[in-house]
Amino acid sequence: MSGSDVSRETKKAVIGVRRLKEPMPRPIKTRLFTVANQKGGVGKTTSAVNIAAALAMGGLKVLVIDLDPQGNACTALGVDREGEGMYEVFVDERPLAEIIQKVAGFPHLECAPANQELAGAEISMVNMVARESILKLALNDYLREREAAGDRLDYIIIDCPPSLGLLTVNALTAADEVLVPIQCEYYSLEGISLLVSTLGKIQRALNPLVHISTILLTMFDSRTRLANDVANDVRAHFPRELIDIPIPRAVRVSEAPSFRQTVMTYDASSPGAIAYMQVAREIALRGTGPTSHESGAITA
Repeated sequence: MSGSDVSRETKKAVIGVRRLKEPMPRPIKTRLFTVANQKGGVGKTTSAVNIAAALAMGGLKVLVIDLDPQGNACTALGVDREGEGMYEVFVDERPLAEIIQKVAGFPHLECAPANQELAGAEISMVNMVARESILKLALNDYLREREAAGDRLDYIIIDCPPSLGLLTVNALTAADEVLVPIQCEYYSLEGISLLVSTLGKIQRALNPLVHISTILLTMFDSRTRLANDVANDVRAHFPRELIDIPIPRAVRVSEAPSFRQTVMTYDASSPGAIAYMQVAREIALRGTGPTSHESGAITA
C-alpha cells in the first residue's frame, strides 16, 4: 500500500463528530430546502452536504436527498449507492423509509441516495400521472410516519442536478424554500435570474409556496476584485435573502469528498468548515422567527 493510500485509509478511520457546545435551535416545523442553481460548478452539492452536516452537529435531525444522478452528495457523506435509492422512489413508488441510510458518525444525519439507475428516471417518468409531484407525495407520507413515531425531522435538504429536468422540478414542487449557492464569478447573477424565472412557473402551476429564502456566496477569494464586485452586486439585489458569510475558496473543502467525508469531519478547524458552520447556525436562527416568505423572500 502506498503512502497516499495509507493516508487515505487513516482519514477514513478517524471519522467522528464533535458535538457543538451550543446546540442550534429547532424550527417550529420541518423545513424543506431545495439547493438549486442551473449553473454547474457553483458549490451546490458541497454546500448541501456541509450545511446538512453542520446542522446535524448542532443536534438537529437532518435528511439529505440526493437527486443528482452523479451521486456526489452520497460520496461526501460516505453513503452506498449500489442498492435501492431514489430511482425506486420515483419509478416503483417505493416508500422513502425503505431506501434511507444513516450517515456514519452522525447520529442525526440520514441520506436518501441517488443510485446509479437514477440517470434513467426522467425517461421512465415521462408518461406518469402527476409526475412533477412524485417526490412531494413520497415526502408527505414519510413525514407523517416520522411525526406519528414522535421522531420529527428538523431539516430536509434536497440536492439537485444542474438542470431543469423532471428531477429538479420535483424538488421545487416538494420544497418550501430554495437555497441558491452563487459562485463569485461573472455569470452568477445571470444564472439566478434564470432560476427566478423558472421558479415563477413552478409557483403558478405546481407549488405557490416555494420561494428563494437563502442565497450563499461560494468560492470567494477576497484578493480578487471580481469576487468582491459580485459579492457587492448580490448584497445590493438580495439583501434579505443573502447570508453574508462567504464560503472561501479552500483546499480542504475540495479534498474532503475524496475521503468520503464532509469538511466538517475532514478538518473541522479549517476556514471552509468554520464558514459552513456559521452559515448553518444563521439558517437555524432564521428558522426560529417569521418565515423568509413573510419577510420578503424572492418570488416571481
